[in-house]
Amino acid sequence: MLSKENTVIGFIGIGVMGKSMARNLMKKGYSVVVYNRTKEKAADLLQEGAAWAASPKEAAEKANVIITIVGYPKDVEEVYLGENGIITNGKENTYVIDMTTSTPSLAKKLFEEAKSKQMHALDAPVSGGDIGAREAKLSIMVGGDKEAFHDMLPIFEILGTNIVYQGPAGSGQHTKMCNQIAIASNMIGVCEAIVYAEKAGLNPENVLKSISTGAAGSFSLTNLAPRMIKGDFDPGFYIKHFIKDMEIAMEEAEKMGMETPGLTLAESLYSRLSALGQDELGTQALYKYWQQ
Repeated sequence: MLSKENTVIGFIGIGVMGKSMARNLMKKGYSVVVYNRTKEKAADLLQEGAAWAASPKEAAEKANVIITIVGYPKDVEEVYLGENGIITNGKENTYVIDMTTSTPSLAKKLFEEAKSKQMHALDAPVSGGDIGAREAKLSIMVGGDKEAFHDMLPIFEILGTNIVYQGPAGSGQHTKMCNQIAIASNMIGVCEAIVYAEKAGLNPENVLKSISTGAAGSFSLTNLAPRMIKGDFDPGFYIKHFIKDMEIAMEEAEKMGMETPGLTLAESLYSRLSALGQDELGTQALYKYWQQ
């Protein structure tokens, strides 16, 4: 069992969520080494006491727990298995935790590659966006060996409040697909409800007071609908990454012979926004579809 005193955490991916997650680990007294392709994005963490790694390889050499939250499965594979990758250059008994939303098949591959080098790999995607990351209230869905999960639980508990072990490698990623499928159709409903309220001449903020705590209640209705109303489309989670997640879910569902009409519709609407250059906006910008 690792103690805080003998643990150095490498954190790779200082984005909308990663920066807050790394900061929360630092606030709890952990030594943190960060790497990001754009060093400037880590500048404030470095000023706050984080150390810098010039590559995933250097992070692997300095840390015995490494957390990654990057963009796409191809980025995950490069960060772990590339020439300068974490598993390629990692030490025995290192724990590697991929919190990117990626494919279940890649999670299984990383698990096996890590195991062959006497390392411990967990797939642990998260939900909760920028708010959940900042407030350390993420939902964390974990796949891998149960013993490794328990070893890392004290670290997970710093980052989130709903932490569930889901099963063997890949199970965390499959669970995250369930999460994204549920969000996809829900976001359509949230946007339609707000647009309907506006077209009916209602005050949408008052409408939210009535519907957000009833049967229609959801994270998106409570946290993202107010942003839509204010015209705030800054990303808590990028459209481009949500499209990637939906495409993974659609591919996995197809492998299982499952139809996903709600997911397919949501992906098509977001893809239209993407084609209009809206990739860098937050998922709440689906509201803009009705303004086209």
